Amino acid sequence: MEIILLQDVERLGSKDDIVEVKGGYARNFLIPTQKAIVATESAKKVLAENIKQRAHKEAKLKEEATKIAEQIVAKKISIGAKTSTSGKIFGSVNTIQLAEAINKKGFEIDRKQITIPEDSIKEVGTHTAKIKLHKEVVIEIEFEVVAE
Repeated sequence: MEIILLQDVERLGSKDDIVEVKGGYARNFLIPTQKAIVATESAKKVLAENIKQRAHKEAKLKEEATKIAEQIVAKKISIGAKTSTSGKIFGSVNTIQLAEAINKKGFEIDRKQITIPEDSIKEVGTHTAKIKLHKEVVIEIEFEVVAE
């Protein structure tokens, strides 16, 4: 029996795949749990149209993310922190402060999109972070932590 998967199924396939399975497996498990539908001609046409539209939207989102990435890389980002005389920061600088500093520059970046290799920064200086704007657009930016 030929079916279209509505979600990823382990050892069978990923979402929107058309796969051949035994009839009992499809009728008794996959279809009742809404993991798949029967691959009729009309369902295949709907699937093809959905994939086409999704690809168009993905291309548009990727293009927008690339433009934003170029603009963010061009900006200089600095974060002020209270420090001791030896240059150690009281507390730490993490993704929350970095996201706020980027948002002040006019970009809408969520802290969950940012990863700092050291998890949190405890010293003044220049550091790097990665920002994931799209699943295919990940940029690495440098930012500076300065004493207030």
